[in-house]
Amino acid sequence: MTALDREDLILRRNRSKPAKSAQGFGELKAATAIDELDLLAGLLDSRWRVPGTSIRFGMDALVGLVPVLGDAASGLVSAYIVLQARNCGAGSGLIARMLGNVLLDTVVGSVPILGSIFDVYFKANNRNLRLLRRHLQR
Repeated sequence: MTALDREDLILRRNRSKPAKSAQGFGELKAATAIDELDLLAGLLDSRWRVPGTSIRFGMDALVGLVPVLGDAASGLVSAYIVLQARNCGAGSGLIARMLGNVLLDTVVGSVPILGSIFDVYFKANNRNLRLLRRHLQR
């Protein structure tokens, strides 16, 4: 288990704490939205495990094998996650950092084969959800 995985486990245990409300989202609505985003991020970044290893991958790495369209599609879904984070109360600095993660994932991920390998290890959506949870726990 890597340090990021341990940190993610700790954050998942603590996510039962009520989230901040912002921009029309109530606490319950924000918590529900974060749970849904967590499922989506998990599907994109860490749905399956390579047998015999601790390496996890998701739809982002698989769809990225389709030239241009695959990375564009996963980039759009990642942008949706960032938009929902904004609706849950993320500030502009956090949104900029999350968009940077998505942009890096989309640009580097568009390189054939090597981009999919990058997607397996970078996991922009899981990173963005960790950032959002940290922000909301403050």
